[in-house]
Amino acid sequence: MSNKVVIIDYGAGNVKSLGNMLEFLGAQYEITGDKNKILAAEKIIFPGQGHFEQALKKLEEHNMPDVIKEAISKGADFLGICLGLQVLFEKSEEAPGVKGLGIFKGEVKKFQKGKTPQIGWNNISVTPANTYLEDDYFYFVNSYYVVPEDKSIISSITNYHIDFCSSVQKDNICAVQFHPEKSSDAGIRFFKKWLNK
Repeated sequence: MSNKVVIIDYGAGNVKSLGNMLEFLGAQYEITGDKNKILAAEKIIFPGQGHFEQALKKLEEHNMPDVIKEAISKGADFLGICLGLQVLFEKSEEAPGVKGLGIFKGEVKKFQKGKTPQIGWNNISVTPANTYLEDDYFYFVNSYYVVPEDKSIISSITNYHIDFCSSVQKDNICAVQFHPEKSSDAGIRFFKKWLNK
């Protein structure tokens, strides 16, 4: 695999396991916050983790929102992981009043039942919107889940006391609530498909 992959570095998120996965698969990648490199990349990964408000503040500090939107509009394959899925939406119950990137209409809600965060392996059931995933178990760490207005972008459903959207896909955007880089063979299969698109 010789795809040019850029992992967005905006001062947050542990990318070690993600880098290990890409190296294992032989993908060429770079971790950078350089606008020109991000805009020139064929594939972009946003490895968000942590708090919605902190992530958006970090993005604003590094002038990333417009860069991400421009890269997507230019056709780069975008992969959002965990919080990298949630920030694509308009708002989150985790940070009332804080605007997300608004690439997709909808919001992020907190689980009202069960222990939070959900930590561990859980099954996903794919929908017709999906091209990268298959019904399998992936590793989750999340207290929140996305609720897209456009249900056609939902590419998998998972149950944690309720059925929730565990991934979305539309055009050149794929974003997942789980951590494929920590999901063993299922994660390897996912990354192979995404990298080889």
